[in-house]
Amino acid sequence: MGLFKGDTGGQVMLGLLLALAIVVPVLNLAVPEGNPLHVSTFTVTLLGKYLTYALLAVAVDLVWGYLGILSLGHGAFFALGGYAMGMYLMRQIGDRGVYGDPVLPDFMVFLDWQALPWFWHGFDLFWFAALMVMLVPGALAFVFGWLAFRSRVTGVYLSIITQALTYALMLAFFRNEMGFGGNNGLTDFKDLLGFDLQADGTRVGLFIASAVALALGYIACRWIVTSKLGRVAVAIRDAEARTRFIGYRVDRVKVAIWTFSAMLAGIAGALYVPQVGIINPGEFSPLNSIELVVWVAVGGRATLYGAVIGAVVVNYGKTYLTGAFPEIWLFALGGLFVLVTLFLPQGIAGLFRQLRRRRSDTATGATA
Repeated sequence: MGLFKGDTGGQVMLGLLLALAIVVPVLNLAVPEGNPLHVSTFTVTLLGKYLTYALLAVAVDLVWGYLGILSLGHGAFFALGGYAMGMYLMRQIGDRGVYGDPVLPDFMVFLDWQALPWFWHGFDLFWFAALMVMLVPGALAFVFGWLAFRSRVTGVYLSIITQALTYALMLAFFRNEMGFGGNNGLTDFKDLLGFDLQADGTRVGLFIASAVALALGYIACRWIVTSKLGRVAVAIRDAEARTRFIGYRVDRVKVAIWTFSAMLAGIAGALYVPQVGIINPGEFSPLNSIELVVWVAVGGRATLYGAVIGAVVVNYGKTYLTGAFPEIWLFALGGLFVLVTLFLPQGIAGLFRQLRRRRSDTATGATA
């Protein structure tokens, strides 16, 4: 298939993803708890969270690896998608909340709000919330990109502006007056599409949805980078001035890919929220967006599947180290980034490519 020509790593990743999407639910639902092969619901939820992070990392790699835009603000698009889904989940609680109000979420009753804000209307409908998951991050990215790219802001200046964007949003969402729960955010979700969020079957369904979203997101990004648009994007990354000189509308290409990447990040955030059970302004933290770049660098920039590897490896390490050695986690993350930069400049995916090339050269020499 032309789409995956030369993308052995991506094919392997999709195959493993398909196997996980089949095996994990079976081991969770069909194998009894006492059996050593049983996969706990906690593990299913953890794996689902890793998959949403992987989709977010793919979105970052699309703009950084193939367009040359080092985004330090993709955490904002992720959080906006999460808030859109969180608003839908809050509207589903109804009169089961602490204060029993059938319309207003608990935090609004506590803050003595008299009516539901206009921007909360429509979020009682799943299709509307799903639309907002993509439209809100996409609209923000389009406006930001249109202004920045037409002004020819590039390099470190663009990275700083993206970081300022997510920091400004974090400060805004911390305010109770914004109507998004302030410091506590949105939580205490009950169900999704009528299914109990705490039920094993719902957790498995969210895991499968995350796997499907990652596979489709990867395929969509792969289609972009192998198309003419992707080739122009790489030309912009390597020689923007020359690409503009020969007649390409560089700003339009940047805006298109940047906006699509933001929408992917929003979808990842929407899948993340029902699995972790909360969304708060901390998700806008600039540190989170910097972590995303570390994931992509560790996995291998400009490979897409390397972003998936990096997201899973780093977050698994984070899960383990924050439990076993919580005081050294940040040092371990920094050390990992330094080691990869020094000894694996092309990331884990680059190491795999080198080993495969070496094995191929050895086989060719033996044949000769």
